[in-house]
Amino acid sequence: MPADRTPLEPHSGQRRSLVSSAALGWTGFGADMIDVAAGRHRIPGIVHHRVGVHVGRPVRALCRCDGARSARIQAHGDVDVIPAGLDGEWSDDADCTILNIWFADGFLRKTYDQLGLTSAKAQIRPSFQWRDPRFQHLAWALLAELEAEEASDPLYAGSLGTAMAVRLAGAEVADGRTRRALSARAAARVIDYIEAHLDERLSLDRLAALVDLSVPHFNVLFRQTMGVPVHRYVVQRRLERARSLLLQGRLSAGQVALEVGFAHQSHMAAWMKRAFGMTPRDIARSGQAAD
Repeated sequence: MPADRTPLEPHSGQRRSLVSSAALGWTGFGADMIDVAAGRHRIPGIVHHRVGVHVGRPVRALCRCDGARSARIQAHGDVDVIPAGLDGEWSDDADCTILNIWFADGFLRKTYDQLGLTSAKAQIRPSFQWRDPRFQHLAWALLAELEAEEASDPLYAGSLGTAMAVRLAGAEVADGRTRRALSARAAARVIDYIEAHLDERLSLDRLAALVDLSVPHFNVLFRQTMGVPVHRYVVQRRLERARSLLLQGRLSAGQVALEVGFAHQSHMAAWMKRAFGMTPRDIARSGQAAD
């Protein structure tokens, strides 16, 4: 199964997918919002690691996983972590909604190898009603991406996925021995590459490799150097180039969107409205008026 496809989970209870990341181009991890009917449910172990975040009103649940049983009240934001290969069984006294996030083992291993974590510290262990404020913040940001009418660049979701992987291992991205910023030469190399490939799907792996850094460390150093996360910088540069092309009036809005790397015209329009308070048509007309 490709790492960027949502895994099919055999499931004994009734549930309905509300929204999914399957078509968003995320690699190595994914997510969907699921309505789960009251009653008894069982999910056999699969090859991906699963994280379930309870959304909405509390429900009373009886759970079993890895031989352990527990009775609890599942509240908004409670996180259950189920490592690959472990099955689970539970019974809910009411319908509930779950943000289901999955990680391919290769995605986690690569992240942990880049962080230099030992195998003992890089284990995903089963956990129930885990409350980590930073992980919750990341989960809600990922949920916002799922629910957005126009999703952000996949670079943003990739940053969230990497940060979640770090939190699952209880690791920190940087300590006092790491650099505080990219060198001038390294920053220029990354920026030049972004400028030359704005019309392509950029990846964190590729950008980090340009300056011989792990993805987690690259994310931190880029933000400290440029003042914004890498996904935000890329979107800004795409918007600025798109505005310039629209003002020239030689290409249609649809052509401009593809020229600067947006998935489609409506995606570009949504970002322009947010950043400039103007639609592509407004910008093009302002260029015609100036002539």
